[in-house]
Amino acid sequence: MSSQARRLSGVAVSRPASVVLSAAIDLVLVVAFVLIGRASHGEDVLGTLNTLWPFVVGLVVGWLGMRAWFSPRRVVWTGIGIWIATVLIGMLLRVASGQGIQLSFVIVATIVLAVFLLGWRTIAALVMRVRSRP
Repeated sequence: MSSQARRLSGVAVSRPASVVLSAAIDLVLVVAFVLIGRASHGEDVLGTLNTLWPFVVGLVVGWLGMRAWFSPRRVVWTGIGIWIATVLIGMLLRVASGQGIQLSFVIVATIVLAVFLLGWRTIAALVMRVRSRP
């Protein structure tokens, strides 16, 4: 069992601080994605919240579906599942709420959220690998 995990009911679970930090990083990056996009279009705060909520719901569903609290920093499968859920559910909720989507937006969101949600996990894995060397 890694130093990042502890035993809870016989199952390895990441430390609470690691889980909270990982969830916070994901949330901040989703917010950053929306803020960057909204700023590039010069739109207001209310529009930002309209754009944000579907992706936050997708992020939460991804966390729950992947049971990310067991390994929140793992790129495969945790990170990939969270990324896919964030994009897919975010887009579906945008359509369901009448916000609509365009192919260019889907492509940009998919790429940017991949870089953000998988990128920080990849960097964290590399840092941990370097730190664990004797």
